Amino acid sequence: MSTAWLLLIAAGLLEVVWAIGLKYTEGFSRLVPSAITIAAMIASVWLLAMALKSIPVGTGYAVWTGIGTVGTAILGIILFSEAATLARIACICLIVAGIFGLNLVSGKT
Repeated sequence: MSTAWLLLIAAGLLEVVWAIGLKYTEGFSRLVPSAITIAAMIASVWLLAMALKSIPVGTGYAVWTGIGTVGTAILGIILFSEAATLARIACICLIVAGIFGLNLVSGKT
């Protein structure tokens, strides 16, 4: 796996951090969660930009948002007792399949 893909994965994981962090900021009224969330936002977008030097923008953005969507949905189930219905799990699996598919058809970078 290339450095660009590792950067993209890290960017996606940081997207999960800031998306979940938004819940803990309570509308940016709590200092520490707000600072962590903003730092994760900045780092996530910066890593995405670095990855897009080598990865096609359509693929990179879709993978980034896919990682963020899947990670946030899973943590929403775990941390916030959001519904874990069969349909929801199936949709999460479809997003994961799409991420892998984009990786396969984008070629190795």
